Amino acid sequence: MGVEAGAHAARSRALAVLRIRSRAVAVALLPAAVAVVLLVGGADGRLSGGGWSAARGAVTTVAVVALLCGAGIALVVARARPAVSPTVPVGEKAAPDLYRMVRDLADRLDVPVPSAIALTPDCDSWLEDRTHRAHGRPPRTEGDGPGEAIRGARGIRGRLRAAFRTSGGPGTEDGSRRADAAPVLVIGSPFLWWMRVGELRAVLAPVVAGTGPSAHPDIAAARRFVRGLDAAVAATSAPGRGPLVRAAGAGAGWVARLLLRSCRGHAAEMERGVAAAAAERAQTVDYGVRIVAQEQVGLAYAGWDRLLTRVALPAWRMGRWPSRLDAGVVAALTELSRRDRLAEGFTSRLGERPACDLLEEPGTVDEAASLLAARLFHGGPAEPGPEWAPVAWHEYPEEVVDRKWRVDAARLHRVLDALGVHHRPDTSRPDTQGPTLARVLDHLTVPEAERAGHGSPAVGTEDPDPDPGDPPGEGAPGGVPDSALAATEATEATEVSGAADGADAADAGDVVDGIEVLEGADVGGNEDEDEAGGGSGPAAALAAVLTAEVAREEAAAGPGAAPAAGQQAGPDRGLLEDGMLPLFPLQPPRTGRELLADHVTALVCCAAMDTAGAVPGLDWLDGPTLLLRGKRAADLPPRVRTLVDTGDPGPLRDWLGRSGVRAEKPVRLV
Repeated sequence: MGVEAGAHAARSRALAVLRIRSRAVAVALLPAAVAVVLLVGGADGRLSGGGWSAARGAVTTVAVVALLCGAGIALVVARARPAVSPTVPVGEKAAPDLYRMVRDLADRLDVPVPSAIALTPDCDSWLEDRTHRAHGRPPRTEGDGPGEAIRGARGIRGRLRAAFRTSGGPGTEDGSRRADAAPVLVIGSPFLWWMRVGELRAVLAPVVAGTGPSAHPDIAAARRFVRGLDAAVAATSAPGRGPLVRAAGAGAGWVARLLLRSCRGHAAEMERGVAAAAAERAQTVDYGVRIVAQEQVGLAYAGWDRLLTRVALPAWRMGRWPSRLDAGVVAALTELSRRDRLAEGFTSRLGERPACDLLEEPGTVDEAASLLAARLFHGGPAEPGPEWAPVAWHEYPEEVVDRKWRVDAARLHRVLDALGVHHRPDTSRPDTQGPTLARVLDHLTVPEAERAGHGSPAVGTEDPDPDPGDPPGEGAPGGVPDSALAATEATEATEVSGAADGADAADAGDVVDGIEVLEGADVGGNEDEDEAGGGSGPAAALAAVLTAEVAREEAAAGPGAAPAAGQQAGPDRGLLEDGMLPLFPLQPPRTGRELLADHVTALVCCAAMDTAGAVPGLDWLDGPTLLLRGKRAADLPPRVRTLVDTGDPGPLRDWLGRSGVRAEKPVRLV
């Protein structure tokens, strides 16, 4: 391990963890030791008599129970499967240059070489121990396993399945190979595409240096003990077991939690010592380059987060997954460098060799990482299919943006139909029949007197002087239909029950598809949302029903599909269970007004495409965008928010007039 101070501190903390393990074993063996003493004393005649006989019987019984409990707890800890990060394994034949770089780096650092390399769809890198027998055979470095399968697979389904496949089943090698196997090096896939080879080498130096402390027997044993306890706690907390197994698991779980709490502080300090030792050892390798490369780490993280939330998430919601997410990071960060003067100079690096050139087939690996990202961050199916198809970047505007806008516009008009909102078309012009933008503008418009005099009216406010010419159940223009008030209360109740209890999709669908008018329903609206958004009554009612409709559709879609029957569930699939997905949700639930603004924006974009010659586009930093005469319509969202929040259609109507968009013309829906 060397003479680093961090290494000595880590070893001392590891010994403290092992002492806790020894004490636990001693507590389990203590009754047996006392029983042996009493039995030997009785056999020699030194401890004879009725009292000693009773003591021998009682202590022997306690010893047997303690040994059985200790053996059971030890068996649970030993058999429990430690958590493994979902990754894309990369064999040596799939990335010989990358393995060669890591091997040279380990030689310079004088540390063991990582046993394998895997990629994760995240901006981070670490070492992961996969020597537990439940994880299969320890990876070999000759290049067998998933790398060879990636190269030889044909078709996208075969290539993606090969990228996830692990090297073999349960271990058949001797125990020494498993005990001596070095940890797996996990690299963030965005680093490979954005960073240059020298920068990646500098960033990985401290990570690879961590294999030195990891190879020490005391530290390795302490880590295995802590991981076993953590896995035992998770295993004993799993639902779906019988009462007897649940009771036994509760006892084992209690002991595991007690031991885990006892060694938590020592384990944390041990890991800090290991990190300090690795950082100290890595200072001798590319230290100056690493300082510059750290800037690229932060930039890559910002670009990756923006790409997932603004670009990938809309596609995932439409049943499409971008198959080149890592390549998209380069485009997004290049666009950021063009817009942001703080990022100027970063694009000059693009002339150097990118780290993805270290892979034999970057596109295949990018596909596998992109599918895994969709699985982790959105909970999508494990394999592509008719309802979960890949999409290339040049297909994104037509396959995702256009379809998303038209689906949202259709949903908005469907909700208006359910609320009983009637559009007054121009009878002299037959081309105004059908779903139009004017229908939504008229419904969301609040009269100027109400906006100026009293602000936005409450949801349940009725027009004190309705127009006799208005249809029954409707107030003055901008008022809220009585059916909307009843629907709002019904949909709010449905939304809460659906979100909390996972209500049946058909029950939730009854709210929108067939609204029941609740006599005397009093809906006051969401006060917090009204205070935050300052919106109008029609907008609040429409947002409530729209939110319920979206919740119904999401409940009907259900979680991501499980792996197909007979499909191997290797270590990289172990965490991908339907009940745990998505592991890392990207965004909190949108509010009703945000959802309504998105749908109104989608309807405006559809009208612009159908009447003004606009086209859908992709902005690498902002996601779906409207291209009007070749330029981004960046000033559209604020005008839509003004309509939704205040009921003032003026700014949006001005924009429609300047852009040549005809609100009275029907739009094409899906």
